[in-house]
Amino acid sequence: MNDSFLKELLKDYKDGRLNDEQITERLKNLSFETLDIATLDHHRELRTGFPEVILAEGKSDDQLERIVKSRLEKGGLIYISRIVEARADNLLKKYSGGIFHKDARAVVYNEDKTKEKTGKVLVITAGTSDIPVAAEAALTASLMGSYVETMYDVGVAGIHRLLGQKEKFKNARVIIVAAGMEGALPSVVGGLVDVPVIAVPTSVGYGTSFGGLTALLGMLNSCANGVVVVNIDNGFGAGYTAALINRIGEK
Repeated sequence: MNDSFLKELLKDYKDGRLNDEQITERLKNLSFETLDIATLDHHRELRTGFPEVILAEGKSDDQLERIVKSRLEKGGLIYISRIVEARADNLLKKYSGGIFHKDARAVVYNEDKTKEKTGKVLVITAGTSDIPVAAEAALTASLMGSYVETMYDVGVAGIHRLLGQKEKFKNARVIIVAAGMEGALPSVVGGLVDVPVIAVPTSVGYGTSFGGLTALLGMLNSCANGVVVVNIDNGFGAGYTAALINRIGEK
């Protein structure tokens, strides 16, 4: 639910398209809705500017479909994260109108394509294997109204690839860097720029990478100023925070 949905609801009541009983029924679940499997926070977009995200992982197809059905009835942006392609195809067959973002592993309904993107968030990866996490960050920041650019596969094993694209740093208000293995790239980027760097450790690696723990600890111990760290594989959290930082320049 967003401002437009609320205004339309009140207009329908004012113009007589909804009677007292109908408007009362609609308002019952305006803030949140309790299903036997979930308590949906329909009010979050009004409070924070971005709706509750539906995490597909850990939910059955039936649970996911019931949650999406309820959200579709309320209108507004719907963002389903961490969904594999086969499940996305089945969901879109049942509820058409959404878009599957393959790299980000996400389905989005009701995106406002006319909304102007502002500022600039730059998303960088150390390797190609880090792209799913980075793409989730990029999609999130974009849906929140940020203009997003990407720079993929420019890790420290071939640092000339990063330095050869330094022009992309220009005008970025915040930079997201996703890296696995030893997680060194955010420190390098942090030493080159004068804007916040959000480091995202990924679970890419083998042996003593420990599923991203080595990258996480390396980033937390960065000697570069201006580097902050989110949890392992948390592309959504990085994109959300980057968009909030990017918005500051628009206020």
